[in-house]
Amino acid sequence: MIKKICLFLLCLYPFHVAADPSLECSDAGSQVEIGACVSEAAQRVEAAMGIAQEIAMASAQELDEVTGRAVAVPAMNTAQEAWAAYRDAQCNAVGASFGGGSGTGIAIQSCKIELGRARITELMSMAQ
Repeated sequence: MIKKICLFLLCLYPFHVAADPSLECSDAGSQVEIGACVSEAAQRVEAAMGIAQEIAMASAQELDEVTGRAVAVPAMNTAQEAWAAYRDAQCNAVGASFGGGSGTGIAIQSCKIELGRARITELMSMAQ
């Protein structure tokens, strides 16, 4: 069942190889349009991450049930909270490096997309 869900997730979530999500939106035109494109991409990554979290958590619950220990689920929760705190701090640092310039929001969203994509990969590897 989990493998079917994983395949479904891969269909919903396009894995891009571009170095910077804002480059994926570079044909959008103006900075406002690029910002909107990056924002939409960030929403898609958040949705995919939610699905990946559900899959990884189901796997952790199954492991806890099989082993009779309540270890994997709390560890998953702790890891996700720590990851979210890291993502926010890191992306705020990236944004700060723009000195308040007009590209700050795009840079922050791009950072969140990149880190979110990496987290999805990590979560999916836990579900195997």
